Amino acid sequence: MIEELVRYVGLGLLLLGSVVNLVGAIGLIRFKNFYLRLHAATVSTIGGTFYPLLGLALVSISYPELGSWRFFMGGSLAVAAFLLLMLAPAGSHALARATHRAGVAKPQPAIADHLEEDRGR
Repeated sequence: MIEELVRYVGLGLLLLGSVVNLVGAIGLIRFKNFYLRLHAATVSTIGGTFYPLLGLALVSISYPELGSWRFFMGGSLAVAAFLLLMLAPAGSHALARATHRAGVAKPQPAIADHLEEDRGR
């Protein structure tokens, strides 16, 4: 009974990840600014990959046919999801900061640009 409930929660997380990926793809197409597109890509990366990895972890744990490997698979997927949750925003921030410093895409309209103020320009 509990294994079946865990399996359905995992499948629901897989479906949620698909919806988030769809929304992120639409955002990449519709947004006009580099930084907005980067935001859509990051949301798609985190939500569209984190939720399915957790869903797959729950689904793999709920299958007794996998034997003792199900806990190894579930743990590995959970660790991968946690690492993705920690590293994707850092990579997105580094990409946005490097783009801003290179002057390739200036955020428009910018109310306050603290990066430019820190550089003394």
